[in-house]
Amino acid sequence: MNDTPSPEKLVADLVRLLTVEPDGSDHYVGHPQKGGVGRVFGGQVIAQGLQAAQLAAPEGMVAHSLHAYFLRGGKEGPPIGYAIARDFDGRSFANRRAVASQTENGQTDNGASTPILNLTASFQKPEDGLEHQAERMPDVIPPEELRPDMEQRREFVDRMPGLSDAQLAMMLRPRALETRTSDKLHWMNNEPKEPRAHSWFRTAAALPDDPAMHRAIIAYASDYTLLGTAALPHGLSWMRGELNGASLDHAIWFHRPARADEWLLYVTDSPWSGGGRGFNRGSIFARDGALVASVAQEGVIRRRRPKS
Repeated sequence: MNDTPSPEKLVADLVRLLTVEPDGSDHYVGHPQKGGVGRVFGGQVIAQGLQAAQLAAPEGMVAHSLHAYFLRGGKEGPPIGYAIARDFDGRSFANRRAVASQTENGQTDNGASTPILNLTASFQKPEDGLEHQAERMPDVIPPEELRPDMEQRREFVDRMPGLSDAQLAMMLRPRALETRTSDKLHWMNNEPKEPRAHSWFRTAAALPDDPAMHRAIIAYASDYTLLGTAALPHGLSWMRGELNGASLDHAIWFHRPARADEWLLYVTDSPWSGGGRGFNRGSIFARDGALVASVAQEGVIRRRRPKS
């Protein structure tokens, strides 16, 4: 008997995960990942924080950018509270700040919680303006001609018998986002290569026609593969137990509307690493070549030392 959830169920669960609920004035609650273990995925906290900010934004204004700092790693299990500050309201632009906090006992009132992320989102009233796009989508293999990453994950764990139960669970967990990679990511090989990767992604089933949710899912997906790009020139991998790492900050600029249930190409590169940190950039393109969003992130990346 196959216990794997259907694509529709996985996507419905993702929509629920990224749907924050009001919990008093300018305060929202994000519920945990079902069956989550260990540290909360950073993309989840970014997406939930964006959703809280979007709910508190002025009517008719659309998120065009966010900047977030990770303060501490969140823990799977307890819900996450999002307190909103309305820092600015103008005629064309507005600004909302979200502080994500969490407690061990599941309480979400901000006074008793530990902050794990600060996020600021900027909103704009849609308008016409000068347009250009200097960056062009690279010519890569289309997703229909690539194998799903999950197939490659299953082959990877078969070749790595020493993986822990937690690593196996993370690698093989059914996902609402389908990804197909035209390169080799850090866990796929151990030979140094250029710090650049190309991955297609979309939800495994159709999404509701809610532009705010599509932005949130793009924000969620933007934390995939990004920090790992900085590991590529060194031939090292988190999955082989060779690295320690965590995101420090994350920024996204939304250039135009896009559907997260249609194939999007995520192009990532890492122009620099040093001092225990790696800097990474990302560009997200629609199938027609339109630049949908730009991403930047810096994270901790350190070689793991054997325990004495």
